Amino acid sequence: MKKDRLNSVAMIGTYVPRKCGIATFTHNLSDALEAELANCPVAVVAMDDTDKGYPYPKRVKFQIRQSSLPDYLRAAEYLNVNQVDIAVVQHEYGIFGGRNGCHVLHLVRNLRMPVVTTLHTVLTEPSEQQGSILLELAEHSEQLVVMTNKGREILRNVYGISDDKITCIPHGIPDFAFVDPSFYKDTLGIENRTVLLSFGLLHPGKGFELVIQALPEVLKRHPNLVYIILGATHPHVIKNTGDAYRHGLHQLVNRLGLESHVRFDNKYADQDELCRYIGAADVFITPYLSPSQITSGTLSYAVGAGKAVISTPYWHAKELLDKGRGRLVPFGDVNAMAHAIIDVLDNEPERNAMRKRAYQFGRRMVWKEVARRYVDLFVRVLDKPMSRPRAAHADYPTRMVEQLPILNLRHLQLITDDTGVLQHCAYTIPNREHGYCTDDQARALLATTMCYAQFQNKKVIPLIQKYLAFLFHAFNRENGRFRNFMSYDRHWLEAAGSEDAHGRALWSLGVVVRDGPNEAIRSLATRLFNEGLAMIEPFTSPRAWAFALVGLHSYLEAYAGDAEARRLRDLLVDRLHRAFKQNADAGWFWCEDVVTYDNAKLPHALLLAGRRLPDPDVFKTGLRALEWLLEQQTAETGHLCLIGNAGWLTRDGYRSNFDQQPLDAMALVEACIEAFRGTGDFRWVKEARRCLNWFLGFNDLNLPLYDFTTGGCYDGLTPQGVNANQGAESTLAWLISLLTMFEVVGQQVPMEENGINHNQLVE
Repeated sequence: MKKDRLNSVAMIGTYVPRKCGIATFTHNLSDALEAELANCPVAVVAMDDTDKGYPYPKRVKFQIRQSSLPDYLRAAEYLNVNQVDIAVVQHEYGIFGGRNGCHVLHLVRNLRMPVVTTLHTVLTEPSEQQGSILLELAEHSEQLVVMTNKGREILRNVYGISDDKITCIPHGIPDFAFVDPSFYKDTLGIENRTVLLSFGLLHPGKGFELVIQALPEVLKRHPNLVYIILGATHPHVIKNTGDAYRHGLHQLVNRLGLESHVRFDNKYADQDELCRYIGAADVFITPYLSPSQITSGTLSYAVGAGKAVISTPYWHAKELLDKGRGRLVPFGDVNAMAHAIIDVLDNEPERNAMRKRAYQFGRRMVWKEVARRYVDLFVRVLDKPMSRPRAAHADYPTRMVEQLPILNLRHLQLITDDTGVLQHCAYTIPNREHGYCTDDQARALLATTMCYAQFQNKKVIPLIQKYLAFLFHAFNRENGRFRNFMSYDRHWLEAAGSEDAHGRALWSLGVVVRDGPNEAIRSLATRLFNEGLAMIEPFTSPRAWAFALVGLHSYLEAYAGDAEARRLRDLLVDRLHRAFKQNADAGWFWCEDVVTYDNAKLPHALLLAGRRLPDPDVFKTGLRALEWLLEQQTAETGHLCLIGNAGWLTRDGYRSNFDQQPLDAMALVEACIEAFRGTGDFRWVKEARRCLNWFLGFNDLNLPLYDFTTGGCYDGLTPQGVNANQGAESTLAWLISLLTMFEVVGQQVPMEENGINHNQLVE
């Protein structure tokens, strides 16, 4: 195959204007590839670390919210539909969602074109999951690209990856001119000074304090010296720990009296500006603290520009500065750093020889040459048969061993017949006496749609169709309401169900509109949602408002421009928010005088609305209400102690401890995860896990409600123990809770467990 037959390339990674080294790399490589492949556009699938995303250029065709697992599947579908010739994944654990970035596996599993993965980090001592992720990436990639020979060695020796699957292509650099540093110094206001330079996004691993501590000794020989530290603090460092590292460096400078010799240029420099800074440097320094850094773009730039480089001996530096192309000093050795700087500055002939050797070596790293090597690789990959067949959905095994239980749908299948899911069981046996209800069909529709959205398992589609068919039949077009209860012989027992049942139906339908597996299902759900939505305005139940609100937000993700849906969303948000404002006080932060069932759905709706609108006051109210609910339902030993249904919790102080219902634990799990999405505080994931653990025995009686044998859930916690029946509401509460946790951690589970095949819907 010739390169002129290459029609389209997709790059998957971070992208400018996001402040990230990989974003810059992806941008520069894309530019170089388009220059090399005149008639082959490069499209970018950009990773977003915020829901707002970034103001990307037109090259970005699709965006993935880092923590949103469904986005990865939609991105794969987008690339497949657009028949991209080859996909190039820029891999760094931290830019993808899930534990250790495991969400990326859901993307590569579903791509139908050949995949080339560029590894920006290769760990010698990976955790079990980190190792599993890299091995599965290798399995789904035709080639792995590393930027150093050390990376190739690690892939062979640590991961057992065959050498013929590894290609070494260096980090690209601009085509620097070889100029004297004085040429650029006046543009930076540092003419007639000796310049040391370090640059990059600041974080504690950079080790800049080592150079600062070495300066007093250096200044004795070179008093006209200035050390420039160029770069903004890494955005994730700012988010997690603030700017403490930079402030610590400032304090160190002040303590050593170096204010006139250290300059902090706190900004994210574009390439032209960066080239000026590098050009002005007499000596470039990378004093990094970790020996295992496999790639340094900043070091590549400095070598390519023909700078005299001093560095600690991390892997990339040892390789790039070999054969006299730079000077290495031991990690953390201030005296060695000082003497190396003095020696390089004192010995101008050797410094210039070092510069020349570096510049000549760097010519192979200019982007034009790097792009040619990538194109050659693409042609080789496309000339060969793919190493493994590509499937259309994510029914793949995984090597990851996770903490969460396996998703088991067997009991749900058992209690589902041709009509829908039966309400009750006698122990584990379906009890037909009580028939069916819309409430349970809505929950079942929600659970199976969530399952499909996360795992793309087509085996759940018949279940989705059954539950949707029930809701379609349940809608009474004479009064615009969903009926709720149906007898086993398929006779409706009422003309209109409760407001809450109507709201639950809308909730599940909204999710199907957004995540349904095919157009027919989504179209019917859209029609039914809009028919049911028309009757929501006169409702007075806060829970019905909340259920409808959650459904509305899902619906609006698919149809953001629907003016009537937006109007009703705003109306219901205002009503629910006002109910809290009017009824809550410091000691009773609730919108009613009794706390009953499915309680956390109310703060869940406020949190979701507050985040999406956005409305900080609404979000704050939802967060406080959730915190208050958890306070009321946390035992002294720390476990979840749900409000019982034999009297509930009243404003006058009465509290019932039993019977505790799985539905309430489910609502808390969902609300806590929404709090996490809105705050980014991992505390809420831990709270969600604590609530999930109620099902697993972390409760008042230390008894599990989830039955690992059947996949069902017992119908509540009574003073005497668990209710031995495993009905639909309880089982679905468990499944929805578990699926909600999967959305956050990106967990994939074994295809087979105890001899039960994945195709039997044991996820």
